[in-house]
Amino acid sequence: MNRPSPRIVIAALRGGAGKTTLSLAVTVALRKEGLIVTPFKKGPDYIDAAWLGRAASGPCYNLDTYLMGARQVVRSFSRHAAEGTFSLIEGNRGLFDGVNAAGEFSTAELAKLLRAPVILIVDCDKITRTAAAMVLGCLHLDPAVDIRGVILSRVNGNRHASVIRRAVEESTGLPVYGIVPRLPDLPFVQRHLGLIPPAEHARVQEALDTAGAIARDYLDMGSLVAIARSAPPWKVDAFPKAACGGKSGRSVTIGVISDAAFQFYYEENIEALADRGARVIRVSALDDAVLPPVDALYIGGGFPETQAGRLAANESFRLSLRAAADAGLPIYAECGGFLYLGESLTIGETRYPMVGALPAAFGMEKRPQGHGYTTLTADAENPFFSVGTTLRGHEFRYCRILSLRDEDTHTAFRVLKGTGLDGEREGLCRKNILAGFTHVHALGAPEWADAMIAKARLHRNEKQKSKQHINTMRRF
Repeated sequence: MNRPSPRIVIAALRGGAGKTTLSLAVTVALRKEGLIVTPFKKGPDYIDAAWLGRAASGPCYNLDTYLMGARQVVRSFSRHAAEGTFSLIEGNRGLFDGVNAAGEFSTAELAKLLRAPVILIVDCDKITRTAAAMVLGCLHLDPAVDIRGVILSRVNGNRHASVIRRAVEESTGLPVYGIVPRLPDLPFVQRHLGLIPPAEHARVQEALDTAGAIARDYLDMGSLVAIARSAPPWKVDAFPKAACGGKSGRSVTIGVISDAAFQFYYEENIEALADRGARVIRVSALDDAVLPPVDALYIGGGFPETQAGRLAANESFRLSLRAAADAGLPIYAECGGFLYLGESLTIGETRYPMVGALPAAFGMEKRPQGHGYTTLTADAENPFFSVGTTLRGHEFRYCRILSLRDEDTHTAFRVLKGTGLDGEREGLCRKNILAGFTHVHALGAPEWADAMIAKARLHRNEKQKSKQHINTMRRF
């Protein structure tokens, strides 16, 4: 049944134009008004999503038609929009930027799919009337995109603001709903993957308060809310917990290493495991003395390089994880988790010991070693995906493999798009480990969560049989 579903897309002409800061500003301001905000991030992104989640005091979900397909995007939006009274969708890159000249998988295509009005952020640094030309171009490139207004950012004084505002409004007919001056002391610090994640930020609440002040001082929040509420009705449904596969994983315990080193997880991936009945527990490779009893382990990406000293120093945890891996614990690891399972991580002149469950050594570089969407096909046996399975994912890394010994290992995937391990292969397997540089989204790869549950159940049953056998032998 359709019902009102206030929603809005915050987009820009390019990446780095301030979308995240202004999306946070709007989210904080709405929360202060007592609204329940469900934030979404377009594209493969963990850091912006983490900040939006903090601002909304709840999870942020990713919407990506390349990774998930249009049907799953609509389904996920319908499920999660029901959790709030206002849906804010932050775009990525420029409004029409996609994987090809047609703008396929762009923010514009997502906005049309969700029938959501768009607010366009324009970076006004060193321009005046040209800003109007760029906005006008967006209006004419695809009139089906519902662009409702403009926010001007990095404006240099009142005269500059007056000239651009008049040019935009007179030439395009779109209202300007915010004029944000240069703000050089923003507490959102950039690093090579974007903003420093909130898990590593020393003053998260101060940063969010600053964002809220931007909305208060420079944005027409009343008009932005009215635009969101003018979005057409949407079929918003609360999907049952078992919607993605039933309760077949009941009593299976899956550990997720979640700390300042490993923080790149899609909420939907964790949700997919829970939907299937798994008990998901959070584990810290930095603070826990040993790996707790689990039936399977998921290690996501993150920044192990910023925590390398602490990861290396926690030897007892590394040794317990190595022992569990050698004993056949099912482990799925992405990017940073892949590094951690290796023998060492070299940063500059310093070599840090890691878990040693995989015979690989890694090193950090100053330039990206893999960046963008990936497409893989499974052409060898592995713990989690059937041969013939095609996966869509993404990679963004500054690390590379320094050495890899062929000891009881093989690769699982042929790379059709992207870099993977070496431009041709991806996914290193040993025992019940599958690790690689590619991140997958559970809604685009439902086989992943099914396999995690199945492997966890099998491992649990094998442990129980082994224990029963030992107890039986002790009786004689």
